[in-house]
Amino acid sequence: MIFAGALAALLTLAAPPVRASPSSSDALLREHLWEQVRLLKPGRRPRVGLVLSAGSVRGLAHVGVIHVLENAGFPIDVVAGTSMGAVIGSLYAGGLSLERLWEIGAATRLNSGNNLNTIRLISLILNDQLLSSAPLEKMLHDGLGERRFDELEKPFACVAMDISTGEKIIFRDGPLAPAVRASMNLPGIFKPVLYRHRYLVDGGVVDYIPVDAAKLLGAEWTLASVTEHDYSNETPTNVLGALEQVIDIRGALLSRRQRREADVLIEPDVGSIVYYDVAKAVQVMERGMIAASAAINGAKEGLILKSIPGLFPAEEALP
Repeated sequence: MIFAGALAALLTLAAPPVRASPSSSDALLREHLWEQVRLLKPGRRPRVGLVLSAGSVRGLAHVGVIHVLENAGFPIDVVAGTSMGAVIGSLYAGGLSLERLWEIGAATRLNSGNNLNTIRLISLILNDQLLSSAPLEKMLHDGLGERRFDELEKPFACVAMDISTGEKIIFRDGPLAPAVRASMNLPGIFKPVLYRHRYLVDGGVVDYIPVDAAKLLGAEWTLASVTEHDYSNETPTNVLGALEQVIDIRGALLSRRQRREADVLIEPDVGSIVYYDVAKAVQVMERGMIAASAAINGAKEGLILKSIPGLFPAEEALP
């Protein structure tokens, strides 16, 4: 009712007369205004940034989130991601269809030899025998070719960390595949990537929810998909588990501050999914859809409120 109260006067101006019960007034108002807002160009509404967090297999939930946003006609102007969010974000910004994005996750459950042609993502980058992340770069080349950042359908940025200095490096130009490879280069599992005279590792270590990268691309209003691990009830029993726990704790500490920087948060229920549980890939994507479906109305309302000046410019209100 807060939303309805804030915009009650606008209903008279923007919508035809309707007879509705009080319980449906919010929905009627929201959907009427939404149909207008989603057609506005940036400048008449805020430039919208989609931010995709780190999360390894949990990050496949971003695919489900993107499905819901696209089906709702949610305008996405720029995309930023880190680690798995960089992988999914680069493919989305590159124009892959919703069906193809879903294939990326679903293919991790298949065993046929032609899965490389459908981007068998997780089995390539999380094979426990790999010491180099070069197969990830090959996968990205298979999916996007030799494309550069400025050749994508949407502006895109991803984050890595210089392991020699601890600096956060934001990539938004040049060849796409090596930058995304660096962003997904899990420390302690893959060798640091040498790129642009720097040794680079996973961006999630230094920027778990890269809202700042989206703003660097011009985003004025951000929606973040966050896929944290709930480490609170786990005690590592081996070296790899301890490494994962350290990365998760570091990500959680970063996330506490970065959450406040996003305008809307979508938080899929994937906290119990461990780094390499590829058997649950489809379940993770479905949980992304569930979380986005639950958050979509609030996201619409938030963007509508920020877009009021564009919907009703002052000069148009004059007699």
